[in-house]
Amino acid sequence: MPVESGNSAAARQVKQKRKSHSLSIRRTNSTEQDRPGMQRDMLEGQDSKLPMALRSNLLDLFGQIEREFENLYIENLELRREIESLNERLAGEGQTVDGGDLSKGALKTKASHSTSQLSQKLKTTYKASTSKIVSSFKATTSRAVCQLVKEYVGHRDGIWDLAVTRVQPLVLGTASADHCSMLWSIETGKCLLKYAGHAGSVNSIKFHPTEQMALTASGDQTAHIWRYMVQLPLPQPPADISASLDDDVDFSDKDEADGEADGPSECPTIRVATTTLKSHQGVVIAADWLVGGKQVVTASWDRAANLYDVETSELVHTLTGHDQELTHCCTHPTQRLVVTSSRDTTFRLWDFRDPSIHSVNVFQGHTDTVTSAVFTVGDNVVSGSDDRTVKVWDLKNMRSPIATIRTDSAVNRISVSANQRIIALPHDNRQVRLFDMNGVRLARLPRSNRQVRCIQSGGFITFRFCFMSVRLKGWWLLVTV
Repeated sequence: MPVESGNSAAARQVKQKRKSHSLSIRRTNSTEQDRPGMQRDMLEGQDSKLPMALRSNLLDLFGQIEREFENLYIENLELRREIESLNERLAGEGQTVDGGDLSKGALKTKASHSTSQLSQKLKTTYKASTSKIVSSFKATTSRAVCQLVKEYVGHRDGIWDLAVTRVQPLVLGTASADHCSMLWSIETGKCLLKYAGHAGSVNSIKFHPTEQMALTASGDQTAHIWRYMVQLPLPQPPADISASLDDDVDFSDKDEADGEADGPSECPTIRVATTTLKSHQGVVIAADWLVGGKQVVTASWDRAANLYDVETSELVHTLTGHDQELTHCCTHPTQRLVVTSSRDTTFRLWDFRDPSIHSVNVFQGHTDTVTSAVFTVGDNVVSGSDDRTVKVWDLKNMRSPIATIRTDSAVNRISVSANQRIIALPHDNRQVRLFDMNGVRLARLPRSNRQVRCIQSGGFITFRFCFMSVRLKGWWLLVTV
């Protein structure tokens, strides 16, 4: 009569335990469909001051959490069964092969590999489930309402940047690929002045903090500083332009006629710069004034940023270190700090507060081109990237972002509202979304094929958008939040 070995008995116990687990799982799944109704009945019977709709929403969210963890538990059981089968197989091989330590080592390697896979799967599933839950909570936040205010027509090519003067009179400035920069009346939409001193695309425009001077960066490898004097016209009643927005009209055939009819050709034109900054060996993609307006910084495709003295137009410093082309530069509104972004997936913080020591910090928080990094009024930096994320950083501790916004499209040149702490994100898919500094979405501007949008907040324009990947036909819109 054959005698049953200890290994066979152990294997039979494992199979019976596995069968009992599967039966319990089936019973759990069979009652899962009845659970929401039972929980809702229990919820209605409890006393609470929360509205029923909110309580039901919370119940659904916690139900999603419970289902996610149930799925993880089931996957964990399956992985444990696989580990047990491997243990049985290796134990069987250990009886016939000499060297039990070798078998134990192989068993330990297999088990550690399976454990690492389980840990990675748990982390991935947990992140995905929590992201869905957080998004559900964010969806309940109140949204801002956006409406069209004014159209400005006159440029004959794409508009890359726009800004508002910091001193009176308040006018709007635009930088365009048609080699020109224009100043506009915000109220009437009339062109007040045209600068045509560049020989290439005008990629950015910034205004002096205290004087009537503008700084423009161009594809002709130069940056120009030029003075302006404008007189605001009397405001006119707003025209009804809702009909023109409802119709999907191709404005490319009307550019020349609109430019002649709306008067940009009649506005005064400046063709000579007050100061020309020449040191770059590539396209100057952006430029900005340092606090006080005595120095400016420029960013170029030659992988360097230059710091110039405005009065002498001499090169003070060359900021090198980026491995690829620069995409943007920005200065702090109250401190001598500069942040530059690049296609090398990094952005750098340059500190000029101490005249004797110029420090630099490199931040590698993105996995693709950093399209822009800008300062806020406080001690925060906001960076956007082609990796479809926007991150908010604290200058006091920039080892990790304090907030991360994940989007469905690459992010172009972002902008931050100074007084309302709102982040505006222009995307490659022609959408513009508004978020707060905590990463909660506030609004989405209506998408259109041929308009560039800027934001007016609190009565003054405080955003600047740049659609670098969309070829525009000289149109952009002004909307209000």
